[in-house]
This record gives sequence, structure tokens and C-alpha cells, in this order.
Amino acid sequence: SSRIKYMIIAGDLVDGVGIYPQQEKELQVRDVEKQYGGLSNLLSQIPEHIKVIVIPGNHDATLRAIPQPPIFDEYAEKLESNGNVISLSNPCMVSLHGVKFLIYHGTSMEDIATFAKNASYDRPENAMEIMLQLRHLAPVYGSRTPIIAHGRDELVIEEVPDVFHTGHVHVFRNGVYREIKLINSGTWQERTRYQEQLGIMPTPNIAAVLALKNGSVSQIRFD
Repeated sequence: SSRIKYMIIAGDLVDGVGIYPQQEKELQVRDVEKQYGGLSNLLSQIPEHIKVIVIPGNHDATLRAIPQPPIFDEYAEKLESNGNVISLSNPCMVSLHGVKFLIYHGTSMEDIATFAKNASYDRPENAMEIMLQLRHLAPVYGSRTPIIAHGRDELVIEEVPDVFHTGHVHVFRNGVYREIKLINSGTWQERTRYQEQLGIMPTPNIAAVLALKNGSVSQIRFD
């Protein structure tokens, strides 16, 4: 772990409560505050020299519509009390040693998978390519993805990133589009009944490791 300097979690940070039908039947912890407390305990085990960057997803304690502000202060304080955790908005752009990361949870992948033939839950990198091609993180309007209307569209991809990092569909995939590294970071959770209904086959316990020096991507399995 001495060579790892940063850890990025693109949401969801916790399961939340009441996010999908009959979710409570599968939850071991049915209190959101306790869920974040458990997450804080897990993050406290990460060495202090590793900066942990987190953004919310649709299961987290913040506004449901995108763009999402960081998780509410009462929960963020639990995480940031560790000292090395930084809570940001969804989406956000960060620069790590000159490498630009576009971090987005990826809720709109569901809509893209519905309308694009080559995009699906098990091939999230194709949906990511479409977002980059259209230069917008939620190119389908009026479908399942709730979007906040601002005077300025904060979902437009104005700056070309070096790395595009998403989550949401619980499937680990990576690829490259026009020299942009694509990473969908998967999950740490086994398949839920709701995912069975949607036809999602998660790939749990896989972490992506990106070398900032040369952009190479490898994976570590925690089976």
C-alpha cells in the first residue's frame, strides 16, 4: 500500500434505505446514519498517506437529481473525521499530479443502455464512450435519470479528461477512448434480487489500479 497515493470511490458509498422496491428485506443495516458510521470505520483502516476522494451516487444521502452536491454535512463529517477523506460533488473534475480525472457516478447509463444498441449494463464502457462523444454526462433527457435544471448545464463535458471514472452498474470494466482511460469500478456487493430482475450480473471485489506516471491500468482481485 506504500505505493498507493489516492483512492477514488465514485459512489454509491452506502446502500441507503428505500432506494428500490423491497430493499429493506436485503439490508443488514436499516439506518442510514449507521451505514455511514460503518463506512467511516472501514475508511479509517486505510493508511493516512492515502487520500480518499468520494462522491455520492443515487443511494447516498444527498439530492437524488444530478448534478448532486456532496453528501449532507451530517454524514460527511463522519467520513472526513478520518483526516484523509475528501467529499466532493457528482460529477467533479480533479487533477492528481497533472492527471485530470472526470469522476461521475453514472446514473444515466441506464437511459443510454435503453436507447443505444451497443451499450448495456455489462458493457458500461460503451455508454461512457457515448457520453464522451456527445460531450454530455446525461445525453438522454426525460427518462429515468432525474436532472436538476440550472442556468448553466453542469453535465456538459467542457474539458477533456485523462481518466473517466464511473460506477453505478456494479460491473468492473475498463477501456480507452481517444487516449482517455475509461474505468467503471464495479462493486463490493454480491448480486441483489433487484439486480436479478434487471438482468445485472455484478463483478464484485475487483479494484482498478492506475499508474499516474504512464496511465497503465491493472486490477486487483479481493476474492
